[in-house]
Amino acid sequence: MVPKLQDGENVFTVTIPLRDAFRAPRKKRAKVAVRLVKEWVARHFHVSGAIKVGNKLNELLWSKSIEKPPRRVTVSVRVNVEEGEVVEAEVDLPPATGNVEEKE
Repeated sequence: MVPKLQDGENVFTVTIPLRDAFRAPRKKRAKVAVRLVKEWVARHFHVSGAIKVGNKLNELLWSKSIEKPPRRVTVSVRVNVEEGEVVEAEVDLPPATGNVEEKE
């Protein structure tokens, strides 16, 4: 459940299930996963404007080819609110936390 949104920029970290992408034909799953992310954000944040998917999230959804998108993804949703109405939303991976070493 999303709390009341204040005017300005609001940032939330949520987990989006993508299991329905696996109902699509094998060669369309990653494309469907991107659409599911946009639909989920529009439904839960009542977005009337544009929804942008960030590059890192898009690369994660397509990382194991078009046939095998992740089952769920934890994302950071940045919502811009003006006069009590959601104008636009941007979805991307949350910033890394803790001392996680990146593999080279």
